[in-house]
Amino acid sequence: MSDVGQGLRHVEHVMGTVFSFDIRDKPTSAIRDALRAAVRRLHDVDAVFSTYRSDSHISRLDRGEIRLADCPPEVDEVLSLCAQVTHLSEGWFSIVPGEVLDPSGLVKGWATEAASQLLYEAGAQHTCVNGGGDLQIRGSAAPGVPWRVGIADPLRPGALATVITTRHDLAVATSGITERGSHIIDPHGGAPATGLVSLTLIGPRLTLTDAFATAAFARGPGARDWLETLDGYEALAVLPDGSTWRTTGFSQHGT
Repeated sequence: MSDVGQGLRHVEHVMGTVFSFDIRDKPTSAIRDALRAAVRRLHDVDAVFSTYRSDSHISRLDRGEIRLADCPPEVDEVLSLCAQVTHLSEGWFSIVPGEVLDPSGLVKGWATEAASQLLYEAGAQHTCVNGGGDLQIRGSAAPGVPWRVGIADPLRPGALATVITTRHDLAVATSGITERGSHIIDPHGGAPATGLVSLTLIGPRLTLTDAFATAAFARGPGARDWLETLDGYEALAVLPDGSTWRTTGFSQHGT
């Protein structure tokens, strides 16, 4: 945790990725306490939901060692949200790829949004919480100055596909091959999705934005028409040949 001008920043390695907190409000004791609580909460989420930890609740539930009723209440909350996204995405979002229970496509966004909410409730109105490249943004970077979020071009290292600007609450989630290769599975075909190389989705809150981005990436060529039906969400996609497409309202936020 470090003071930067009138703000506060912190970086935490947890949940198999890097979370960063950029708080532009004056760091009061309440905000500092909320940041510590948010970090502790991320480690608690990892202990419950990590598919890489054999002792996590989600791993034990998957192996049939415990029942849902034996898990913390947030497990039921997350699985219910996953079921909602599966329905809304017409089955393109799945928590059982390869028949292994894995809600990771929703958990990281859900945890990031919850961390942002803790800060907000403590009085931090101008923040950016970045969970492994997916962001929950609140307020502005400075009075009259928008947040600017660069989205990496997956086919041109060091280049940007777009820059998203906002002076109000916004979530930004990117699904693609840049960081982890072809890891998103087409739940209908069972193989890695290859129709897109990157899809960036913006929306009001990160839990659903992140999950919808995963579903859209898995959907591939049909993603644009589906995303146009979602109120409050806009997207930019990069195709394997380097071409791009944007949903109708994306230009309001990105270049």
